[in-house]
Amino acid sequence: MRVLVLILIGGVLITSNSVAIGQPSVAPSDRWSQFRGTPELTGASSSQIRNELKLLWTFDAGSSIDSSAAIVDGIAYIGTYSGELISIRLDTGIDQWRYLANIEFGIGESSPSVAHGLVFIGDLAGILHAVDQATGKVVWTYQTDGEIKSSPIISGETVLIGSYDGYLYGLTAKTGQLKWRFETFNYVHATPAIVKGIAYFGGCDEMFRGVRVKDGKEVFSVSAGAYTAASAAISNDHAYFGTFNNEVIGLAISSQEIIWRYEHPQRHFPFYSSALNVDGKVVIGGRDRIVHAIDEKSGETIWTFTTRARIDSSPASANGRVYIGSGDGRLYVLDLSTGDKLWEFDAGAPLSASPAIAEGKIIIGSQDGVLYCFG
Repeated sequence: MRVLVLILIGGVLITSNSVAIGQPSVAPSDRWSQFRGTPELTGASSSQIRNELKLLWTFDAGSSIDSSAAIVDGIAYIGTYSGELISIRLDTGIDQWRYLANIEFGIGESSPSVAHGLVFIGDLAGILHAVDQATGKVVWTYQTDGEIKSSPIISGETVLIGSYDGYLYGLTAKTGQLKWRFETFNYVHATPAIVKGIAYFGGCDEMFRGVRVKDGKEVFSVSAGAYTAASAAISNDHAYFGTFNNEVIGLAISSQEIIWRYEHPQRHFPFYSSALNVDGKVVIGGRDRIVHAIDEKSGETIWTFTTRARIDSSPASANGRVYIGSGDGRLYVLDLSTGDKLWEFDAGAPLSASPAIAEGKIIIGSQDGVLYCFG
């Protein structure tokens, strides 16, 4: 039985521990090895993307894609609602192997992570799978007691995964042996961000926590005041994430204070999209159909861009541009500084998955089961 001793100060629930966070991270140009590209979930890539995008290829996966791609060593990995994890060559769009994780429940929003020669992904039956990167053969599986929509994250020799059974799990990456599990009070939907050995994540129990990767001990706890499904971007000692209370929160980790709460003055809708944090901006999609760019220090609006449907896709960035899908079926390219639309592509079906960026290419899947590659 886990016992927490918490202190209420100014309406913020905290523990007594303090943790300092470093500079923002950017994914290398040739890899996007996990959800949001980096362990800190910043969503930014150093890859050089051409100004005039062209559709290079499409791949028909056969069923809806909510999972966001991972890209490693010239291979893209994607999960589908038919329960398949698929390995696809980035240069040709031809599949190398298919691994059937779970035909009955399928793979939802859980996105692949690649490390130690393995591809990790969770399914809606609550199973975490570790698959050989080269052959597509299963190496191990681990069963939780609730569906998995969180994406696996690797920190050293440990893989972390959240489950709808209310636990965050730490497993030995190479074998699947349970190291620890940390109990929350509701679903763990969000993917944890990893910084200096601490996993930071918001929960459906309205708490934002830091848990030590080494032993699963809580070192940080703040009340967010709202149900949180979005994952947080972490940089410069701050966490940025959206909530179902129609807010985006800026949280100072060392001082354990919420420094600002952003809400659109007219449109009040939840934020399911995970935030992009780059160049002093927090960019996030809303179910109000709007892409919001927020000043990371003040929480004030920098710009907004309106699409035709709600946005659950999480934005990614490269070359001073923002790439984001919308429920209106379009992939948008926006100027990071101004929010001006630079380009769009109509996929003809909702894009709730998030873009992955590597090797000068952008990968995104659609709800009609088509994977698109632009470059």
